[in-house]
Amino acid sequence: MTIVVTGATGNVGAPLVRALLDAGAKVRTVSRGDGPQGVPHVRADLSSPDGLRAAFDGAEALFLLVSGAGAHVDAGALLAAGGFARVVLLSSQAAGTRPESASHAPLRAIEAAVRQHAPQWTILRPGGFHTNAFAWAESVRTTRTVAAPFGDVGLPSVDPADIAGVAAAALLDDGHAGRVYELTGPAAVTPRERAGAIAEALGEPVRFVEQSVDEARAQLSRFMPEAVVEGTLAILGTPTAAERRISPDVATVLGRPAGSFADWARRAVEAFR
Repeated sequence: MTIVVTGATGNVGAPLVRALLDAGAKVRTVSRGDGPQGVPHVRADLSSPDGLRAAFDGAEALFLLVSGAGAHVDAGALLAAGGFARVVLLSSQAAGTRPESASHAPLRAIEAAVRQHAPQWTILRPGGFHTNAFAWAESVRTTRTVAAPFGDVGLPSVDPADIAGVAAAALLDDGHAGRVYELTGPAAVTPRERAGAIAEALGEPVRFVEQSVDEARAQLSRFMPEAVVEGTLAILGTPTAAERRISPDVATVLGRPAGSFADWARRAVEAFR
């Protein structure tokens, strides 16, 4: 089986490619930039379906990850260009927990297109990623400080390696078609507790500084559209009961517990030294 992987150099895509190759699958990666070394790669833009036909030719399955909020992607045209038998979409928890939110409307449209055009589809809806803490790496390295809003609001963020594991299972194995998996970590962890986990991994104190909502909004606005900023702040500050819920789906699919933030921090500690 040939599997096309988009976003193959990212926090989910990179471990997914490794897992697929280890399982003996043929992998082809697609992006606007360079792909991982040693893997067939095609430079193409997901917003231009006509240019993707060569990248998709002969492939049976697709892992679809769209950058940003996904507003630039016509998923129906993209999937028609590929004719994939199996599609695994990386969506977002908020596409289900906040069905009226403007910030996730493009992802909901992509989910609908995948359901319509893919004979076998699986949708992954992760919450926040453990790797979002990489945004703190520079301040931890230089001043041993973490700044974040809503310091005592806990959410069950998920290890991207676990997302990759579930994606690999859905791409390679039967039994996942028509499933929507909500992917979380094993426990809700607050920003203050995340800073403490990084400190423990470093073996040095890390000071937590609570940002105001306006400070956080200004920071997020440097790299997010306004609707996404407001949607993100709403989830971080006033999560719904569904967003606080610990999902069993990672453990169910992988047969082991989901990885904790503390475990991830120990693995990623060199980024914070």
